[in-house]
Amino acid sequence: MGTWQVIETLKSDSFGCVERLQEAGGRVLLRRNAGGGALPGSRLVARYLMQRERRALEALAGLSATPVLVEDPEAMATPSQNGRIPARRDILLRHWVSAAPLHKAEFLAEDFFDHLDDLVKKLHEAGVCHNDLHKEQNILVGADGYPHLIDFQLASLHRRKGRLFRSRSRDDLRHVQKHRRRYTRDGRGPAAAGVDHGAGRGMRRSGLALVWRKTGKPLYNFITRRLLGTSDGEERRPSSGPWPTWTEPRGRRDL
Repeated sequence: MGTWQVIETLKSDSFGCVERLQEAGGRVLLRRNAGGGALPGSRLVARYLMQRERRALEALAGLSATPVLVEDPEAMATPSQNGRIPARRDILLRHWVSAAPLHKAEFLAEDFFDHLDDLVKKLHEAGVCHNDLHKEQNILVGADGYPHLIDFQLASLHRRKGRLFRSRSRDDLRHVQKHRRRYTRDGRGPAAAGVDHGAGRGMRRSGLALVWRKTGKPLYNFITRRLLGTSDGEERRPSSGPWPTWTEPRGRRDL
């Protein structure tokens, strides 16, 4: 018996599955299996998304608040909970991020969204746009109180920072602004954690984002939800709460 074991299947759909693996020594990894499903072409789509994530994480190597890719042949070949051994070319391994998704976090530091802004700008300095920051579950709150980012399947890597890059990076920051406003308005958070709501309206959705919303997103939703039977799983904290307890600012951190 190998030293690795799948201890939990976190997600399973027509694109494949996401699993948590644990080594006998205690180390934990996340494994994305882009094996696809019964629908023709689903494997190709899953591999395409996995490769987008791989390229983005390779470009972000050294950034402490994003996942780190791992190469471990034994972990790759560990059987899933259904007993099947995945094909190596369908696998992406990364280290496990021990943190709570934003919508489930019980505590937030007053400067959490300041740090999140800084982190997203670090992505952009590396030429990476996340493109999926409207989902609260892609923003994690670490035990240290600082933000982490996961799920880079829709991320884009830009060698030249032209119009498309500027549009997508602006949309990344706009989503951070929207989360900040939602978590701090109406007395939900301290003034120190909030923003000038009037100035925030200046971060309008870009023209390319509007085109995506009107054309690309409906098509994407039709393919993923109607044809593939999957869901984005856009979990979000209910407006009724409970909302996080705010704690002292964490202060500067090196990314």
